Amino acid sequence: MVNPTVARLTVRGLLGRRRGVLLLVVPAVLLVISLFARGADQDKHDLAVSILGQLSLGTLVPILGLVIGTGVIATEIDDGSIVYLLSKPIPRWQIITTKLAVAIATTWAFAAVPTLLAGLIIYGNQEGMAVGYAVGALASGAAYSALFLLLGVVTRHAVVAGLAYALVWESLVGTYVEGARTLSVQQWGLAVAESLATDGAISSEVALGTAVPLLIGVAVAATVLASVKLAGLTLASEE
Repeated sequence: MVNPTVARLTVRGLLGRRRGVLLLVVPAVLLVISLFARGADQDKHDLAVSILGQLSLGTLVPILGLVIGTGVIATEIDDGSIVYLLSKPIPRWQIITTKLAVAIATTWAFAAVPTLLAGLIIYGNQEGMAVGYAVGALASGAAYSALFLLLGVVTRHAVVAGLAYALVWESLVGTYVEGARTLSVQQWGLAVAESLATDGAISSEVALGTAVPLLIGVAVAATVLASVKLAGLTLASEE
């Protein structure tokens, strides 16, 4: 359930700060790279896999998810402005679900939509790759938003913790340790993308039957834990 007042304040705070510029720059860079790739004398399928899979789904989506997911609440906790919301007769879980809805919608707008456009620029929708990667970005973007929103509530070092997960766990550990890939949001998104593309066009290390429950489970668990933690912050402030 979304609270319109909380949603409006969240959007204003998210897009009105310097991070709003970053949210525009990141997809713009992806689209510019895609335009150059379209004119390159290389195999377009391989370019699509590299740009849409590794750059967009593997790097830009988690970065945007981190910036947006932490940005919808972490700054309010840090500067104390969250007290304004906590003083209102709004259920704490509703604050979290509203901020999560804003985070997911923003991540989709600045990550999934540009991924679709980039795919169409590079390769059209041959082999279903553009749509596949875009839907994969939708799925992983929602999970990243919930996960990083939770980090924004539980720690003042949410950005550092988020970067550690995205860069160290997914990019480094996940590259060399096969079992770690099962706990990678990126691989879950790739599994969704793979299911929508032509056989062999996109590959993932995780089966779709594993990826979908994990995507849903992480999003739900992160939302519940963030709600519980925010309720704890409320009690602390009242004391």
